[in-house]
Parts: sequence; C-alpha cells; structure tokens
Amino acid sequence: MNQTLWTPSPELIQNSRLTEFQNYAEQKVGKKFQNYKELHSWSVEFPEKFWGLIWEFAPVIHSKAYEEVIRPGKTFREAQFFPGAKLNFAQNLLRKKDDTIAIFYRGESGAEKSLTYSELYKKVGALAAYFRSEGVVPGDRVAGLMPNVPDTVLAMLAATSIGAVWTSCSPDFGVKGVLDRFGQIKPKILITTDLYEFKGKSLPLANTIQEISSQLPDLKKILVSEYPSLGSNERKNVTDGFPEKALPLEESYGSFLGQDPEFYQTSFDHPVYIMYSSGTTGLPKCMVQGSGVFLNHWKELALHTDLKEGDGIFYYTTCGWMMWNWLVSSLSIGATIHLFDGNPFHPDPGVLFRYVSDRKVKVFGVGAKYILSLEKEKYKPSVDLSSVRSVLSTGSPLPGYGFNYVYESWKKDLRLSSISGGTDLNGCFALGNPNLPVHSGELQSLGLGMAVQIFDDSGKPVEGQKGELVCTKPFPSMPLEFWNDPDGKKYSGAYFDTYSDIWRHGDFAEILPNGGMVVYGRSDATLNPGGVRIGTADLYSLLETISEIADSVVIGQEWKDDVRVILFLKMAPGAVLDSAFESKIKKEIKDKVSPRHVPSKIIQVADIPYTRNMKKVEIAVKKTVQGEPVTNQDALINPESLEYYKNIPQLQTD
Repeated sequence: MNQTLWTPSPELIQNSRLTEFQNYAEQKVGKKFQNYKELHSWSVEFPEKFWGLIWEFAPVIHSKAYEEVIRPGKTFREAQFFPGAKLNFAQNLLRKKDDTIAIFYRGESGAEKSLTYSELYKKVGALAAYFRSEGVVPGDRVAGLMPNVPDTVLAMLAATSIGAVWTSCSPDFGVKGVLDRFGQIKPKILITTDLYEFKGKSLPLANTIQEISSQLPDLKKILVSEYPSLGSNERKNVTDGFPEKALPLEESYGSFLGQDPEFYQTSFDHPVYIMYSSGTTGLPKCMVQGSGVFLNHWKELALHTDLKEGDGIFYYTTCGWMMWNWLVSSLSIGATIHLFDGNPFHPDPGVLFRYVSDRKVKVFGVGAKYILSLEKEKYKPSVDLSSVRSVLSTGSPLPGYGFNYVYESWKKDLRLSSISGGTDLNGCFALGNPNLPVHSGELQSLGLGMAVQIFDDSGKPVEGQKGELVCTKPFPSMPLEFWNDPDGKKYSGAYFDTYSDIWRHGDFAEILPNGGMVVYGRSDATLNPGGVRIGTADLYSLLETISEIADSVVIGQEWKDDVRVILFLKMAPGAVLDSAFESKIKKEIKDKVSPRHVPSKIIQVADIPYTRNMKKVEIAVKKTVQGEPVTNQDALINPESLEYYKNIPQLQTD
C-alpha cells in the first residue's frame, strides 16, 4: 500500500452525503454495511435495489413512476433502466429557483458574469420558447460551438427542456474537426460566440462559422452569444460578418422573457447528449446518451465528491470535454458552478488559484497534466486555499509524486481524488470517497453501482494484478446507441469485441486489496516486449521528474516478431540528448521502473502530439512510425507534430 496522505476525521465521515446514503440504504434493505467495500459489493450484486434507492434518495423529479428499475435485455447494451418513467433532464438540474448564484464566470481577462438560479430559470424558459417557435421538436439536435461561458449552460438547458438533444465542441476546433462531428448529427440550431480569448488574444469566429454553416444544410438558425470580455462595450453588433441566418442570442429570446420552462416529459432513455470520441484514427464516434447521465452524475457528485447545496465547485474544462457535462450536473444539487475560459497559466500560473480563493470554492477540479506542469516548476500557490475541501484530478493517471506535490505545496488538509472513467459513460468507474483515506498514486474507490473488475490475459478476474478494466453489468449512463449505427456494429465493436457481453473499457489497471485502484494507461498503448504487458504510466511518472525533459511519448514498435520500446523525448530549452544523457535515462528507468521498460531507442523530437483534451496520443505516434495513416488529425491540438515521427532513420536499424 502506498503512503497515506490524508485521513477523514470522524466528524467528516459522520456528516458526509455518503454516510447519509449508507444509513438510508441500511434502513431500506435491513442490512448493516461494515465498510465501504461491503456497500459497494452490495450495490453491484443488487443493482435493481441500489439504483432504485439512488432514484429515491436524489430524489429524481418525475411525472410518471417507473415500472421496474432494470429490465434485462438479451445483451448488456439492451438492458433498460427505469422503463415507463417520465421525466425531464433539465428539470432535474433546475430544481432551485431562488436568488442564490447558480453560475459564476471569470474569463482570462478578468471579465466576470453571474446568473442566479431564478435568472437562469427564466432565461431557460425564454430560450426554450424561441426554439419551439423555430420548429425545434424533441429529438432535434442543438449544437454549441462555444467557450466555457454561462450562455453555453443556458443553451443546453433550454434545448434539453424541450426534449432536444445537446451537443458541443469548443471553439478552438478547426473547421474540419467541427464538421467531422456536427456534420454527422445535422443540427437544426447552432449556438456560437462572436469571439473567444486565449493567451491574451481575441479570436473572432465569424469566418469559421461562415465556412461551417455552408456545409450544414439542415441548419436553420445561428445564435451568436456576446463573449464576456472587458472590452465588450466597444464591440459592434455581435453578428457582423456572420451568415444571414445569424441572430444575437439575447435578441432571439428577448420577446419570450416571462415564459417559464415547459419541461417536456421524456422516457428515461430519451436522448439528451451526443458526445464524441477523440477521433484520431477515423471519424469521431457519436455516442448518444440519455437521462442516465444525470443520475450517475448525481451519485458521483453527491456521494463520491460530497458536494452539497450551496457549495462552490470549479473544474477547468472546455465544452468539448465530458467534464463540462459533469460540472454542469452540479446544478441538480443546488451548488454554484464556477466557469473559467482561457489559458490556465495566463497571465501567470496563479490565475486559477486566485479564482478559487476569491470565490471560496469547495471543490477544485483540474487535469493531471495541469498538476504535473506546476510540480515541474515547483510552483507554490501564495493565496488562501482554506475553503478548498477537495481537489479532483483526471484526464490521465496522476502519479504518486503528483499527489505528494499537492499535499506539500498546495494544502495538507484536503481530499485529493484522482478520478477515472470516460466520455463513453460520461462518468467514472473509479473515483473519490469522502469516507476513505487518500493513498499516494491511488484512486480511492470503485464507483457505487459499477461492477468493475480486472481481467487477466485469459479473461479471468484478478485482484492485486494488472490487467484489462472491464464492467460486467449494465449501468444507467452507458450510451443508448451510436449515431448512424443502425445495426449496432460500431457500438458492439467499441466495447464488446474482446469479451462476450462484458464492457471492455480499454484501460490497463489494477484493483488493490484495500479497494482502491491504480490506472497504468490505455491498454491499447501498453507495451508488450517479450510478450509481457507493461503500462506507460510508471515510465511517464519518472520522466516527468527529470528537469532536462520537457515532455515524452513512448510506443511499442513491432520489430522482428517482437515489440521493442521506443522513447521519444522533447528536451527542455538548453538540454541536449547525447550518449551520456541517454545512458543516464536508461539506468534511471532500469533502477526505478523496471528493466522491461528500458527503451531500445531514445529519439529526440520537437514536439509531442496531444488531443484537445490534453491526452497523449501514443496510437497516433505508433501509426505514423509504422507508415499507417492517422485519418483525423483535426482531433489533435498540434497535428503538425506528427511530421517529426515520419521516416526516422534510427527506427530502421537494430
């Protein structure tokens, strides 16, 4: 077991939402749970009872009761949750209608904007009425090419309140990247912004929208939001330069103000969101998700994050990442969601810390790469973080030294929860737990109701060993379907091609005896020298501590009927990859990670490719090295970096 960094006090455990739910469950089922592991085991052994209690405990606002909690299907994906029920996704997020703040926004430039629950409710009603006036009906798609601003949340809630389907991308996606997504799902309404800001630059979107809209023939209207900027009073009409069908967002719904939302009642499996895979090896998969997303988010936010009404929660995210959807579901708990748009290091690394300090945020969420970037610079926040109760980390595995850095340099008395799941389920398989200690490098616990196991190479469940992360029973937030996949082949191929009727998630992980988990990276990016699978996370953890290395990516190259490890390094300014440094790196890897991780080749490159959600793309690098096409490079934030991996002479020799 790794070092214990934090332990909850008896008072924290007693007052947590998780303890409250456990007491509720014990009363309802007449069973005493001695610890969290017993509670989790019960939740996956009796999923009908567990999800039924979550429905009650939340409680879910509905107009018609369900007939049964789970109606089994012939296959995993055909299971139905809460058939017969009628409810509305947006109504469950808009429970509050008072004058407490629902959304607080701060931009990179310092511009601020807020909406109370009452204001948000009224604007949702007005914009929804406008959508109806334009002929938007249940099942139609409303798309957002939007920054992380309050109007994005408003548009999503208005769309889902009338049974329309919401989908979004961040404005830094190129034209092709947007069309690869929106072109598949054919939106009727597009919500966008006149500009957005990043690293001190103002970036207009009119020309981009002109090009995109010309290739979306089903698009009826474009609504343009005014980006909250310190210089907004000096701007001209927000639709200048946009297509003729464009209209200022506020003007569109202005005449409808005063109309309360009319929440269209849907089945539990009515589409709510369309989410996208990263799409680096082909067109992005369009994953259609229903109200199960809300129910699973509520469980994760209330029980695993211990978020309570009135708490402030912040997550650094864009609208193209599932963490945006996750954050927005905090409205269902009555929390204040804090939005930020821009670069998290501009004008300096303290920008997010000042925000959460000023706003007395309780839950502070960021990507693991953000934490590791600050650790490398030995950055120490200088502001008061006394309000911060929890730090959440996701996007990639957070190594032990990242945990240690947060406790040494940020704050000692907090719960650092590394969380892991995916866009596919719009949630987590393993995540935080307010009633358990934090161990360095570990995810605290498996998610309630998630039948997660680790399979070895023979397909048998193991504990305390590395293997494939699987889920053996259906869960409510699994995709309803993939768009344009009438026979279900894409869906089945994505998750069920390895094990019969068992969800294979694609992570290489280990469940520990204490019930925690360690994720070692994507299983399709694991290395396999000599037929032994090894993860990449341990290697990256070491390399990120070496000051001469700015970044790295490692792949397994197929070579002479085997696989050899190839390490690519982006060197820090002034550092040189020479034979002495190469020998040093190999020795460090051998001594501190394992002899199997020692690379056969170490090659210097100018850059490392990342997706727009800041995930390394080992598969794209491997394909490029092997001369295979990477068909959707617009999914990358720096697609030009792949040029460095083509035709490398060192890779053609022993």
